[in-house]
Amino acid sequence: MDIEIYLRNFLSIRNFSAAAILVSVLIFSQPAKAQTTTKGYEITATTDFKNAKLYLGSYYGKRKILVDSAIANTKGVAIFKGDEKLQQGIYFLVSPEKVILFELLMDSSQHFTVFSDSTKPADIKFTGSPDNDVFASYTVFLSKISPELNALQEKLRTAKTPADSAAIEKEINKKATELTNYRNNVMNNQPNSMLAALLQVAKIPDRPQPKVLSDGKIDSLYPFFYVKDHYWDNVDFNNDMLLHTPFFEPKLDDYLKYYVSPDPDSIINEINYMLLASRGADDLHRFLLGKFTDKYINPEYMGQDKVFLFLFENFYAKGDTTWLTEKQRKYIFDRAYSLMANQLNEQAAPLELTDTSGKAVSLYEIKAPLILVAFWDPHCSHCQLQIPRLDSFYEAKWKNEGLKILAVCVNDYVVDDWKKFIVEHKLNGWYHAYETKEKKTQLESSNQADYRQLYDISQTPTYFLLDDKKRIIAKGLSLDQYDGLINAKLKSVSSSQ
Repeated sequence: MDIEIYLRNFLSIRNFSAAAILVSVLIFSQPAKAQTTTKGYEITATTDFKNAKLYLGSYYGKRKILVDSAIANTKGVAIFKGDEKLQQGIYFLVSPEKVILFELLMDSSQHFTVFSDSTKPADIKFTGSPDNDVFASYTVFLSKISPELNALQEKLRTAKTPADSAAIEKEINKKATELTNYRNNVMNNQPNSMLAALLQVAKIPDRPQPKVLSDGKIDSLYPFFYVKDHYWDNVDFNNDMLLHTPFFEPKLDDYLKYYVSPDPDSIINEINYMLLASRGADDLHRFLLGKFTDKYINPEYMGQDKVFLFLFENFYAKGDTTWLTEKQRKYIFDRAYSLMANQLNEQAAPLELTDTSGKAVSLYEIKAPLILVAFWDPHCSHCQLQIPRLDSFYEAKWKNEGLKILAVCVNDYVVDDWKKFIVEHKLNGWYHAYETKEKKTQLESSNQADYRQLYDISQTPTYFLLDDKKRIIAKGLSLDQYDGLINAKLKSVSSSQ
């Protein structure tokens, strides 16, 4: 069997972040294999491609992978065969030019024949696979109604009058209802078919009308919570088949985006349910763990790195991920240790440093309603632009309100340049400090973490905003965002006094 993992010249694969490369590449290197069996799979495909290599591919979340290839003989017959069954799901046959010819279902039997003609894409015949007979009929229906819906959408986009738009929308709703009715008929009349199971996975609950409460008020949130509560009805997270569909991962993304609050605790509650529910499905469990790790290890919103720490403490640290390589494990563990000491609403790690004149500077001895800690390097081009701008905010607004700045030079090899920068840019009124080489050596010899790990200093400048008790109230924001937050916090402090 000639197995090729990725269809490089055709398939759409997103750019992975560092976490995805480390966590997910192992997941995607094990495509579509299920339990070992003596029966295996054998799909005989007859097409109009002769003496050419054809490919059998599978969806894997949003991605597409190859699971097998076969040479079509002079009669256009290609046999895809293996000793191990493939995971059930939606697969596709790919031409020698890397174009998807048609989709098919990989059911439980996995021994069937298919006949197709590339000049008649809707005319596909299966033998020995009742599930694919149902799927083929559905595909024919889609091939007719989808172009009609697309044409109506285009007409709606170019409609010139409200009356035209209303008429087109009526036609769109009619076609959409026709599509919904077809799917419902499959689920109701052929409930044991594989297509019915797949349609249940893809289905999004219809949003009901707002509810009228007993006091006559309208519960406008009822439709939202109804959809959220029923979003995963009939979806079995203990089934690897979910991965081998093109709609499960987009449905999951929409759920996290539109139906889950962005606060870390709400996210943790949702993803923990999915991870625990998928423990019996090895591939899906790995996929979800990798996906959530990738999403929250460097999150879009401040504070969501707490979700990654939850994953680390409850899955990685407990040894559940023995499939990780040493390199992958090191990346995950190092990143977790860098985030543990600088979580929102937690006490900031102590900073015992030395100022420009050689005197000791201690973070916890600085008294102020708010403290902005800035880690920077005078040789960093971004810092050279940002640090003077930080001073502009300080001089114009923050200084008069009592905010203090502790600016830490992260490069002990450029102390002279650091001092020169401070003088030239008149960074007055700040606490300027750095960690001496002797202090750094002392910490290393005693295996103590220094501030670079405790404050996750992977780039400069890096800012933390602390309250009067040295608790972290913000990190990872832009200067403009800090300005808005600081103004709001200082007003709150002033009004409470």
